[in-house]
Amino acid sequence: MDPNSSQRENYRKNHSSLNLHRNRAFAAKENTYKKGNTFARLIGVIALFMASCGVAWGAHMYFTVHNAIDSASGSKTATSGKIAAKQPISVLVLGVDQGIEGRHEQGNSDTMILATANPAKNKATMTSIPRDTLVDVLGEPGNKYFMFRVNSAYEVGGSKAAMKTVSTMLNVPINYYLEVNMKALKSLVNAVGGVDVQVPFSFSYDWCDFHKGKQHLNGRHAVAYVRMRKEDPRGDYGRQLRQRQVIEAVAQKAMSVNTISNYRELVTIFNKYVKTNLTFNDMFALAMNYRGCMKNLDSGYIQGHDAWINGASIQVASTKELQKTSDKIRSNLNLEKETLNNEETRQNELNEQRNKIDWTNPNAFTNYQIFNEDSDTPETGKSGDSSSSFTGERQSSSTSSASSSKNNSNWDIFKNLK
Repeated sequence: MDPNSSQRENYRKNHSSLNLHRNRAFAAKENTYKKGNTFARLIGVIALFMASCGVAWGAHMYFTVHNAIDSASGSKTATSGKIAAKQPISVLVLGVDQGIEGRHEQGNSDTMILATANPAKNKATMTSIPRDTLVDVLGEPGNKYFMFRVNSAYEVGGSKAAMKTVSTMLNVPINYYLEVNMKALKSLVNAVGGVDVQVPFSFSYDWCDFHKGKQHLNGRHAVAYVRMRKEDPRGDYGRQLRQRQVIEAVAQKAMSVNTISNYRELVTIFNKYVKTNLTFNDMFALAMNYRGCMKNLDSGYIQGHDAWINGASIQVASTKELQKTSDKIRSNLNLEKETLNNEETRQNELNEQRNKIDWTNPNAFTNYQIFNEDSDTPETGKSGDSSSSFTGERQSSSTSSASSSKNNSNWDIFKNLK
């Protein structure tokens, strides 16, 4: 007999109690497997699968939004030092109107809001700047216009000129800008399924009818709603109120669960119609570290006085009004208050002295006059003459009297920019 066979036989007899079977090593014992746990295990597998899908979806959405915002800012840099350090910041929000009503040129800024946020104080300010406010319009050298509507700054030199003009008018630094094409409003409202607003009074504009009370607006109606101005008893101030209504309604809808699935469309709109020097990391840091500021929001606007200059309707802000606005903004930026000393205050002072301008007079000024840059003589005409020239073109020492006809034609162009 084979010695090895004898040894194997003896081993089986001596260890039969182990009852070993092939492939049982990794199998659970039949009496330990509870059939009642099957459903729970199935739910666990489904939950794990859904969680994995959620992570993948969230990552995809994160990077899609990241790329869209960085494309809009033209930068892929990290969070700016000011935001990373949680310092007070200022942002100029511009609503521009290219592509609206068949326009294809640069266009004007239809909306201007200067916002500040101070995380240490948990305070924010939002100051609307009426588009017809008289300012010294600044831009790059050789591309400037002297004393005209603030909304023309964007037409002169885009966001940079608008930031420079507003910054000088109020003596405040402006760190960032957010430029939104008005066509984005139409697309955004449609993307969230329309918005509901409380219409203050009945009116019609751009073939759209609005009735006092609650009304649902689609994209086209929303654009008409925020653009109408002449039929509003409060003029541009009433329009600013309607703009805030729509912006708040869009924000609420965009944050709702029902519209998260439409984020692709919203990102596409952002990428196409928004320009900013804020990166995605900037916006993410703002959302995380500055959100407490919204609990204490000081919202207001620069109140101008009606004036007619060479047949054009202008809003002239008093030095007192400009100083009040400057003080509020500088305070939230942790800056000491400073007495304004700029072209706007100089023009006001000259008109008070020469033309006896009375800011308490409720009637529109007909004798407010533009004085030449760096001098106390009117551009043309006599002091107090409402027909004096308002060219809108910055004069230089080399400008000759022969250019007056050119100046007037420039004014004719600029005075029609609404």
